[in-house]
Amino acid sequence: MANLKLSHIYKVYDNGHKAVNDFSIDIADREFIVFVGPSGCGKSTTLRMIAGLETITAGDLFIGDTLVNDMEPKDRDIAMVFQSYALYPHMSVYENMAFGLRNRKMPEAEIKERVMKAAKMLDIVDYLDRKPKQMSGGQRQRVALGRALVRDPKVFLLDEPLSNLDAKLRATMRAEITALHKSLNTTFIYVTHDQVEAMTMGTRIVVMKLGYVQQIDTPMNLYNSPYNKFVAGFIGTPQMNFFDATLKRNNDKVTVAFSNGDSIDVPYEAVSKIDKNYLDGEKPVTFGIRPEHIDINKDGEGLKFIVTGVERLGNETIIYGKLGDHLGEFTMKDEGNAIVVKLVDRDDLAVGDVVYAQPKQNKLHFFDAETEITLIHKIPLYNTVAAQIGADTLVALGSQTALPEAIGKAISKKDKIELAIPPQAIVKGNDFRLRVARIEKTDGKNLAYLQDGENYLFAIADDDVSEGDDYGFSLLYDKITVKAGGETIVEPIGDEVSLEGRFSKKEARENGERVLHFYYDIGKYSIEAEKENGYKINSIDKDHCYVYTYRYAVDRDKIRTVSAGEDGLDVTVIERLDYKNVCFAKVRTEDGQEFLIKTDKNSTDSILRIAFDGADVSVYSTRIDMKLC
Repeated sequence: MANLKLSHIYKVYDNGHKAVNDFSIDIADREFIVFVGPSGCGKSTTLRMIAGLETITAGDLFIGDTLVNDMEPKDRDIAMVFQSYALYPHMSVYENMAFGLRNRKMPEAEIKERVMKAAKMLDIVDYLDRKPKQMSGGQRQRVALGRALVRDPKVFLLDEPLSNLDAKLRATMRAEITALHKSLNTTFIYVTHDQVEAMTMGTRIVVMKLGYVQQIDTPMNLYNSPYNKFVAGFIGTPQMNFFDATLKRNNDKVTVAFSNGDSIDVPYEAVSKIDKNYLDGEKPVTFGIRPEHIDINKDGEGLKFIVTGVERLGNETIIYGKLGDHLGEFTMKDEGNAIVVKLVDRDDLAVGDVVYAQPKQNKLHFFDAETEITLIHKIPLYNTVAAQIGADTLVALGSQTALPEAIGKAISKKDKIELAIPPQAIVKGNDFRLRVARIEKTDGKNLAYLQDGENYLFAIADDDVSEGDDYGFSLLYDKITVKAGGETIVEPIGDEVSLEGRFSKKEARENGERVLHFYYDIGKYSIEAEKENGYKINSIDKDHCYVYTYRYAVDRDKIRTVSAGEDGLDVTVIERLDYKNVCFAKVRTEDGQEFLIKTDKNSTDSILRIAFDGADVSVYSTRIDMKLC
């Protein structure tokens, strides 16, 4: 059995088309992973790269502890089941299943034992003498599974294996493949465009769109907590309803106002994780609600709509409607007003009825109208806090504390600012104090709701913090965004430094043998690259790699200052930035590149020599947005 690791995998074709972009996932041994997405999203291409049927442009693929980028498909110990079954028409079922084993020169007795074991497991013993054309689609798919099964591979790859079957047979085969996975206790990677297959079969699902991973999560997390509007709409049948709306807070309620003039009220607690800048009644949002999370009544409470269609499916009824109370002619312009509701044991509605939709208040979804990213994250991305500036002081969250020098320089004479504070930038300290309203366990972390007047400040708390505590904390100011008058004045400091440079090689004779050494060149500073990464860059860009410019990213904590006699990059200190919790020096290289490095608060040197190791460098193409190594 085996685990897999895909690290920054790319597939770029000769015409420049990027079919797969920066795909990364760790797949545990015995997991059932499903790649799902619309046609052309890159899911089958990714599967074929795992199989070795497509070359990997950049990135690393490990099966177990073995790097398999350049390994032949036959040596990867994987088995693949195709959409088309790919059976030999002139061979019997037994011969089809035995073919690969005979190519491996396996003894005939062992071949027979393996084929019979697989045939019994798949209930096709009675068909071993038949040719594929004498079998149904479902039976042929079992043969294809059996041919993979007899190899006893580390990993099963299945590329839309059920798409050619009818609906009833697909449901049966879904159950059989799931049971097969459990009985074999091996790793399955399954590609489908059918979200029902994904939801019912996968332990985790990878949702893809246009070559990019949108979200990787368990089926229920995708359903309940979609990262963006695309995932929300792709997962679930019928798909989620979406409406243009605005949000306006009024004490303990928030009014959701729709573009047709209707509105509903929801408790503030239901949407408290939405940043308060979205609750002013002006900023457009997208409201989402699943059809099965809507109740319908006829008494005038909720979102008014007229029924335009009814589908009765036994115990379930699908209601189609249009916001408002006039049937009229439905056109494309009405798409934003269309609503779908899924009801159970309800058959009293007909076309033309005017009814009212009441969304379940614990099932609401809201997305940014522009980015389409959810506004209700399990852990909010940031807190928005208003602050006032005094003489070297910051007044915020009911407390007054010293203003970090770096922020004071940037904001100049402004007296009012707005801080965007990530929960991770709130740490134990003595600058501020708020009461802990409650603690919520999410994603293995303690999310503390700190009471800030009528709002909450969200922080990540230790296990010893409890509801009701008087919580003392400070801020990591280098991780905070500062705005004034809607303009961003101070950006958070990232963890990496990016520098542009060239790539080179040198040939040497060592122990009588020719040896290549590769280097990242930044100005006059050459850092020896790990040999494996040097060969990767050479393989991807060929001989052009010695004339191209690359972006070298280094973790800021890995950069060190060295003495004048050591190899390093000479930089001039432009200014020093004291963020209270950490101090940076803004430096410039001889060729004009500027960046920040961490420095001692008491340092006064105007010229520094810095160094870092090749093992700590990540290399990016400047021609194509792609990480090379």
